[in-house]
Amino acid sequence: MTAAVPSLHQPKRALIAAGEVVAVVLLAFAAHWCWRHGVVRLEYPIDGGAPLQSTRYKGNWIGGAIALVTLAALLLLDALRQTLLAVRARPRKPEPEPEPEPDV
Repeated sequence: MTAAVPSLHQPKRALIAAGEVVAVVLLAFAAHWCWRHGVVRLEYPIDGGAPLQSTRYKGNWIGGAIALVTLAALLLLDALRQTLLAVRARPRKPEPEPEPEPDV
């Protein structure tokens, strides 16, 4: 008795891909939120002149945003792969057996 080999064509992969796309959108919003917390613009007033403006970057927030974008990109690639496997992969057709050569 042989065990059933799972095929690549499984329609449930489309549901997995949809879930991954939702996760990508949520990760993108989280990355944007982290990035906004990582960049702080400061303005110092100066008597008789234009205010001094500076920008402070917080590495932990910027690094978190980069990590979230990287994870979102990986999930997006996997969602594409899952979609292609759900739609395109079919079992291979058996190859026709070659005709035997006649004995001469």
